[in-house]
Amino acid sequence: MAFSPLPPTSPSEARFFTNATDALAHVKEIYAHNASYLKEQFGALSCGRPLGEKIEACYPYVAITVADEEPPDSALSYGFVASAGRFSTTLTRPDLFEGYLLEQFEHLLSNHKVPLEVGVSAVPIPIHFVFQNGDHLEGALDSAKLQRLRRCFSLPNLALMDDSIANGTHAVHGNEQPLALFTAPRIDYSLQRLRHYTGTDPAQFQNLVIFTNYPFYVDEFVRLGNAMIEKGEGLYNKLVCPVGAPQMPAYHLQRPDGNGITMINIGVGPSNARNMSDHVAVLRPDAWLMLGHCAGLQRTQKLGDYVLAHAYVREDRALDDELPLWVPIPALAEVQRALEGAVMKVTGLEGREVKSVMRTGTVVSTDNRNWEIAGYTDFVKRFSQSRAIALDMESATIAANGFRFRIPYGTLLCVSDRPLHGEIKLPGMASEFYRRQVDQHLLIGIRAMEQIRDKTGLEHLHSRKLRSFFETAFQ
Repeated sequence: MAFSPLPPTSPSEARFFTNATDALAHVKEIYAHNASYLKEQFGALSCGRPLGEKIEACYPYVAITVADEEPPDSALSYGFVASAGRFSTTLTRPDLFEGYLLEQFEHLLSNHKVPLEVGVSAVPIPIHFVFQNGDHLEGALDSAKLQRLRRCFSLPNLALMDDSIANGTHAVHGNEQPLALFTAPRIDYSLQRLRHYTGTDPAQFQNLVIFTNYPFYVDEFVRLGNAMIEKGEGLYNKLVCPVGAPQMPAYHLQRPDGNGITMINIGVGPSNARNMSDHVAVLRPDAWLMLGHCAGLQRTQKLGDYVLAHAYVREDRALDDELPLWVPIPALAEVQRALEGAVMKVTGLEGREVKSVMRTGTVVSTDNRNWEIAGYTDFVKRFSQSRAIALDMESATIAANGFRFRIPYGTLLCVSDRPLHGEIKLPGMASEFYRRQVDQHLLIGIRAMEQIRDKTGLEHLHSRKLRSFFETAFQ
């Protein structure tokens, strides 16, 4: 079936499918045709050929209409709608999200026994988003052509890119309810940002993600990843590294099934942590972890000890508007068990011996890099009241965004200094400490991810703890 890109006021006639593969094929056909059309029209503009009226082509959409008020009895926390009504979402890059979309379609068909509706939406694809190789469209255009670009094509519209669905503040229009956390424009925006910040194509990202705040970790990740590939360990077959010198470089230890491990050096601070996790979230990873260094707050801790976070004091201020401070960020049992098990496996310690190198407790994340000189009496009081055992600048942000975006999360930190007890991080001490501990800490993170993947089962990792009263069907 051929398609003509239609203006926003004239969405195409929908087709209905009872087979997920057929529904996805139709989505692919719509998107490929409309994206090609926009590229052809942009080529005409670049060559100086005149363009007449507004050039628009729209995203495909998928929808399901359910009459039954009772949700199905599902063992999963996703894959179904919670009430009667019509649920829909716009879709983009079906080539990139093929496996994910197929899974979501199959769950909907299985749980509701009604067909999927697929068609062309009323939401235009911005011209910038059809070019996936990082090209800057404006770079090849003179001022006259640039003016025509803005007049003739749809540009990114920030009004369509907020996170109101994920935040639970989305306004339902009539009987139409959201089917997914992210709309197509929001996803496309993040795909562009991921390429810009990480220096790698979004297609290279794996389903398990580790964030870190030090470059030492990615250096060891590259060394260890290459060694694992050479040994044939873990079915890893390729290590993809970033191009150039991006702000937050990503490294991808890949498996053919996509269930490898991506590591991103987000640098220091909650702003970076939020920025990167906001964008990674649209890829719908199965889990993410924070591995980094922290200040130990308890007298009994030693340099090099591990901290397994089971609660967070959010003084990072990165997500206060989206996720109020009164919202608890719970520890997830599957992730906690995997991290503790990995510590035992890598260190060779068992039972009570593990307590000699790891404590479970509350982590404070702050946006003040110089918290040590902010007022000794005040922060000692607050740390004692909160039972905090460690402080960093990123962990609470990563965990809170995992909670907000329904992505299983966890934190394992390593004590690099103890400012309250006279052990501040000095250059010589830091170098020696990093050389000794980074290898072990990173290996623990990798083994924890492998345990989550191989023993927990990724499909059942997504906990009901992360789902709200009025949840979207897509994971």
